[in-house]
Amino acid sequence: MTATGTLPTRREEAWRYSAVDRLQGANLDDWCVIDVAAGESLRDTLVIADGGDTKPTELHRWRVSIGEGATCELFAVLAAAEYARLEIEVTLGKGAHFEFGGITVGGRDTVREFVTRTIHAEPEATSNQTVRAVHWGHGTGNFLGNIDVVRHAQKTDAAQDFKGLLLEKGASVNAVPQLEIFADDVKCAHGASVGQLDETARFYMAARGLSPDLARRLLVQAFVGDALVALDDEELRERMMRVALDKVDKAL
Repeated sequence: MTATGTLPTRREEAWRYSAVDRLQGANLDDWCVIDVAAGESLRDTLVIADGGDTKPTELHRWRVSIGEGATCELFAVLAAAEYARLEIEVTLGKGAHFEFGGITVGGRDTVREFVTRTIHAEPEATSNQTVRAVHWGHGTGNFLGNIDVVRHAQKTDAAQDFKGLLLEKGASVNAVPQLEIFADDVKCAHGASVGQLDETARFYMAARGLSPDLARRLLVQAFVGDALVALDDEELRERMMRVALDKVDKAL
């Protein structure tokens, strides 16, 4: 890729926890534009997994416009690349819906992150974002999510839910959910939490004969599965889950 423009720094909010030193050669002006026409539905996925096509830096920037009454569903798993970032800027029309489910997994000194900006530009639109991060070693998982509600976008219903799971000391997870609301008749919520595996659940499973490895896998599976609940394609959901879980299995 050819570098264009000035590289960002960590002083900028959207890049606060990023591996900006790994952006050399990246084209920061390369946005994928997605337009969902009024009344239409679109589903798209992004899976960054180990393979011959995966680059050390994977930067994906999507600019999404969702027309009146339309629906856009995006799901992503970031499980490879030294630095992987998916950035989404979405603008919703009247009565539109945006659904996002994302999973980051990684160890060593990798950085994998989602950055979203959801603009409720018209009334009665809804959005929901569910992100799960599982990291070990010195891996880092980030989620920076903005919800912007303009002054006349009444009856907005928007939510973000982020949870991070640290499997080893040294790993880190960062969450920065932000709301900017200028309308008064809205429902907006966000939540973020970071923790370790539930030792009580592991003890309970071990007492019933499950090996430590199997117990850990089942707990991680239940944890990351929340991000793909809204994906009603069972085969696709299983493939994306397998990418995330296989990464954990190989590393630990």
